[in-house]
Amino acid sequence: MTFNYKNVYLNETSTVCGPVEKEGPLRNYFDKSYDDMYFGEKSFEKAEVKLVKDSINILLKKSGLNREDINLVVGGDLLNQITASTYGTYGVGDSYIGIYSACSTSVLGMIVASNFIEGKFIDNAIVEVSSHNSGAEKQYRNPVEYGAPKQDSNTFTSTGGAACLLSNEESNIRVDCATLGKIVNYEQNDVNDMGRVMAPAVYETLISHFTETGRNPDYYDLILTGDLGIYGKEIITDYMKEAGYILDNYNDCGVMLYDLDKQKEVHAGGSGPVCSALVNFSYIYNRLKKKKLKKVLLVATGALFSPTTIHQGDDIYSIAHAISLEVV
Repeated sequence: MTFNYKNVYLNETSTVCGPVEKEGPLRNYFDKSYDDMYFGEKSFEKAEVKLVKDSINILLKKSGLNREDINLVVGGDLLNQITASTYGTYGVGDSYIGIYSACSTSVLGMIVASNFIEGKFIDNAIVEVSSHNSGAEKQYRNPVEYGAPKQDSNTFTSTGGAACLLSNEESNIRVDCATLGKIVNYEQNDVNDMGRVMAPAVYETLISHFTETGRNPDYYDLILTGDLGIYGKEIITDYMKEAGYILDNYNDCGVMLYDLDKQKEVHAGGSGPVCSALVNFSYIYNRLKKKKLKKVLLVATGALFSPTTIHQGDDIYSIAHAISLEVV
């Protein structure tokens, strides 16, 4: 399902990252960074709440807005019951919608907010996401203190908070259209290979997007997925080639966020709700503002599973959502 927009604009962004992301190739594009995983808090969960608060406070300051000026906040994270977003956004805006779409949450949030703005129900909205490597590892796998070994296909949950402001106030970057994804199951169940799990969802969403818009990949200056990592990136390239689409203008946020040659601890690349947002709301936003990119398709991916479903031997379902940004 594809939505077209006429009056939705991307006005501002903010990004806050952890120590590993700070050492990556995009370090100079982030608004704020931390040197350890606690950020002065007593737990990883409280640290993630701080990331959300930081990203929103920076966004408001850059936008020249107050908390009461915001009509709607849309947010999500990986913690149980999306508590980082709930606690981190308390007191901001007139209304709040908490969403969960795993690593695809940032683009889904932008779609939800854009539909409210295009429908003239609201004038503006903040979309925020976060994730914390240690918090996510504790919840989904093993606490990092256990030192559990990783496979080459493992991705690294990124640590950070990111937010963007969407509104009906004209800016140089317009939200052009968006394609909602559907739940996909290609009978994959390896929790250590998220790229293979999520690549089919990207395929389904890209095919839908190109079919429903009548566009081809070369319509865009850049197509970005997040977060397939190096192996998932290869898989989706092959999938699309078999379907007759050559992705010469394609990259993956999980690959871009880190220096994969030097930062071996990230293995196949980055993941987590904030991974694609850290790339898109910093580096990509900067290139759009400078008109070095004029048409970008962001395709965020999510693996829809829980520890319970994995322990019970279920397949891992996935989803991908796409949103198109264009320079006016």
